[in-house]
Amino acid sequence: MAIFVWLLVVVVLIIWLTARHGLHPFLALLFGAIAMGFLAGLDGITMTGTIAEGFGNTLQSIGIVIAAGAIIGEYLDRSGGARVLANKILEKTGEKNAPLSMSLTGYIVSIPVFCDSGFIVLSALNKAISKRTSISLAVLAVALASGLYATHVFVPPTPGPLAAAATLGADIGWVLILGLIVSVPVMLAALLWANLYCKRYTIEFNDDSRQQPKGVAPPSFTLAVIPIIIPILLIALKSVAEYPTYPFGDGWIAGSLIFMGNPIVALLAGAVLAFLMVPASGEGRIRNEWLEEALKKAGMIILITGAGGAFGAILRETDLGVFAAQFAAMGNLGVLVPFLIAAFLKSAQGSSTVAIITAAAICAPIVEPLGFDSTTGLAIIVLAIGAGSLTVSHVNDSYFWVVAKFSEMDTSTALKTHTIATLIMGITGLITLQFMAWVLI
Repeated sequence: MAIFVWLLVVVVLIIWLTARHGLHPFLALLFGAIAMGFLAGLDGITMTGTIAEGFGNTLQSIGIVIAAGAIIGEYLDRSGGARVLANKILEKTGEKNAPLSMSLTGYIVSIPVFCDSGFIVLSALNKAISKRTSISLAVLAVALASGLYATHVFVPPTPGPLAAAATLGADIGWVLILGLIVSVPVMLAALLWANLYCKRYTIEFNDDSRQQPKGVAPPSFTLAVIPIIIPILLIALKSVAEYPTYPFGDGWIAGSLIFMGNPIVALLAGAVLAFLMVPASGEGRIRNEWLEEALKKAGMIILITGAGGAFGAILRETDLGVFAAQFAAMGNLGVLVPFLIAAFLKSAQGSSTVAIITAAAICAPIVEPLGFDSTTGLAIIVLAIGAGSLTVSHVNDSYFWVVAKFSEMDTSTALKTHTIATLIMGITGLITLQFMAWVLI
């Protein structure tokens, strides 16, 4: 119990330093990691090694993705491509429905694509729509982030639900069907929060359109959408190729799709395709000043994300997992037990996927005592873990910083909008699943 209390103290300290005193999140997270290491009784060598390992492992998976996504976003913005896409979407949906459009876009995109990658690719489009409609960027950011998050934790083939289904022996088809049902009210609850509450926040963000070369026509809709669609398609095909039935076999076709669909390769391909949005001229298509600006922005986000990974790694070295397992002794509380275990792990260490995988392992021995050992029951337990892994996204979550920094939110605003949205999503998922359990089991 003591380690849980210390965790609360350190998290409050990080929030206080960043939101109240303006300390840069990179330093606040590293200081928090060191403080947590000492409080947990880790020796100096273990603590520093864990911080370095956590920082490196986080950037290993997302560092290049952030850089490539920033390049795509910069070119979409400066070339006028993002405004071309925004005009097309608004032409089809109407300006009033822009938040719904972004939420649905995220909902669909995140079925095969990690939510971090999806938000990075679509953040420039969010800004373009905000400029055109005068809808607060906070509303659009929460709408997009929640749409991406809803399917990320509920709908295979994202890794978390797949891994949990395998650990618990749940039928993937049932997880997919019920996950699609549960994710809809979860997404709509967050969208309602965005429309009713987040509109009170005005975010001032840089308008780089004035830096677009004079006399250069914006790209066509096709050239503007290709850098977004191609990475999404490649990552989706990778997910299909790795599906347990192996629809593409195990030969060179499957191998090629798995390679091209790696988020690093897919987003680098998108970055190269983004160059096509710049008309050929004496200056060339690459525009080094655009590239340099994109990489400067990416560097700051990468550092913050890595620091969040270091903090999460320190937490994983503590006895928090043992403490979470004690929730199993709470009695027959239905889907609340797996939800609470996953929610605690998520809030403590930041990664939804890690929370899902760890919670599934903890829940495996208690599924039968809870009365959820049927086909439907196992699927509901997987989804309850997914709902818990939404609750909540805050300063130790790399997705929190991706949403905040690519939307140019300060930490306080991100906590009041995105973090509370994830709390609403988790509770909505819990209520929906409890009702589903009463009806189906």
